[in-house]
Amino acid sequence: MPMRPDLVSRDAAAFFHQEGSSPCHSALRAAQGIWLEDVDGRRFIDLHGNTVHHLGHRHPQIIAALKRQLDTLPFSPRRYTNEPAVALAEKLLARWPGAPAKVLFATGGSDAIEIAVKLARVATARHETISLEGSYHGHGFGSFGLSKAAPDPRLGPFLPGRRHVTPYWAPDGAQRMLADMRAAFAQSETGIAAVVAEPIRSNCHMPPDGLWAEVRDLCHRHGTLLIFDEIPSGLGKTGRFFAFEHVGAVPDAVVLGKALGGGVLPIAAVIADARLDIAPELDLGHYTHEKNPLTTLAALTAIEIIERDQLVERAALLEQRIRSRVAELARAWPAIRGVRGAGLLLALEFDAEMCGLGPGPGFAADLVRACMEAGLSTTSKGDSSIGFSLPMTVSDAELDLIFEQVRKLAQALQR
Repeated sequence: MPMRPDLVSRDAAAFFHQEGSSPCHSALRAAQGIWLEDVDGRRFIDLHGNTVHHLGHRHPQIIAALKRQLDTLPFSPRRYTNEPAVALAEKLLARWPGAPAKVLFATGGSDAIEIAVKLARVATARHETISLEGSYHGHGFGSFGLSKAAPDPRLGPFLPGRRHVTPYWAPDGAQRMLADMRAAFAQSETGIAAVVAEPIRSNCHMPPDGLWAEVRDLCHRHGTLLIFDEIPSGLGKTGRFFAFEHVGAVPDAVVLGKALGGGVLPIAAVIADARLDIAPELDLGHYTHEKNPLTTLAALTAIEIIERDQLVERAALLEQRIRSRVAELARAWPAIRGVRGAGLLLALEFDAEMCGLGPGPGFAADLVRACMEAGLSTTSKGDSSIGFSLPMTVSDAELDLIFEQVRKLAQALQR
């Protein structure tokens, strides 16, 4: 009897190929806490998790809650509400530090970004947007168009009225970003509906002090809404519940996703100023699973765990411990340059020359491969850095183990 092809080969044969996901490098059979286990029994510490694993993988409290919900109400058709959906909305609104707000749910961050843009269009009677070149906001024709001024031409035209500005993480980026924004506001004949941006980039580049306060003021003066994308950075990952709490600017709307489903189920949310609730005759976010009792219960349980276990505060505390330990490692192994980011949304930076390599995408790929060989699953965060995104539930003993592996990685790279 012929042998059946392995799971990775079957995957490659069945799925459309696309950068970043198919074909796959390996196949998993289990995940728990900080650990991934592949079908060959190899175990990896997950330093990436697609920024979904704020609570680690397969958190037992979330799994138990979902099993209970499956026995009562696993689905809620549209036009019906249910306790988990309403309780999640109330929980999110209780955390909101701005003016009175309301929410809408979606099944993914890309859809939630487009809901927020729809709200801005309806509220301002405008359609143009400003976003940061090279950012990432999802893969819908609206959300992906916010990310790049010139996506692959084979995809055809995206939404009109997209204006892209220099990102703050570019050389002299903050000044150029503000200048580009002022020019965009001045050049627009119809007016700008929204500025859409990550307050802290998912690649862990921190904005300079005062930058977003200036953008907030620009938006206010031009009657433009400020929408913050916190799909990877919200829910306490940065040491504050909302990442924008670091930057001195409260947006008109924020988008949450990824980890909102507790690392188990897909759900995203838009929290926005209640004054934008002006178009009840329109379906701005009318999704089949908009108020799904399973996804909303996963999110509600995740937030309850974050609050009960004081994980936001723990993320802030662990950032300082990690910075201290990285600095100590860097003194012994100069191949490590340092760490950037906030809370546990971090990137570990390396010196390509100290590793005997030139900087660039090739070095980044070599870094990721070396990490995998050291039992660390991660992804590149630029040409010379890797993601160092730990769950907020990571224990002190696990942190010690992680740094032992990082020490071995630096030693191997610097030979």
